[in-house]
Amino acid sequence: MTDEDLRAFYRRYVATLDAHRLDEMDRFVADDVVLNGEPGTRDDVVADMRRIVDAVPDFHWEVTELLVDGDRIAARVVNTGTPVAEWRGIVPTGASFEIVEYAIYRVADGRFVQMTNLHDTSDARRQVTT
Repeated sequence: MTDEDLRAFYRRYVATLDAHRLDEMDRFVADDVVLNGEPGTRDDVVADMRRIVDAVPDFHWEVTELLVDGDRIAARVVNTGTPVAEWRGIVPTGASFEIVEYAIYRVADGRFVQMTNLHDTSDARRQVTT
């Protein structure tokens, strides 16, 4: 895939994710994937995403920076939402949050084979409790 192909692929992934169409993740994530340095599966990825959207039904991803280098993608994404159930230790209070997510991916054969992300959940917790 060219750099532009990878950018388009990632934007399609985020649009699908943002629409919470988790049943379509097979188009983006390989059957076997390395998640934050640990072996995993697409089912693990979908289960994690499902926990997010179940706890924060209006969870939104907005790509603010997108870099491509060979088969790797790096993104800075702003996440927003209002928890209705506990998520990563964040108890719902009716307040919303806006946090930054940094993500790095490696793509092979048109799908993610490595996925690493970091959310600033302590900032989200602070926002919903103050």
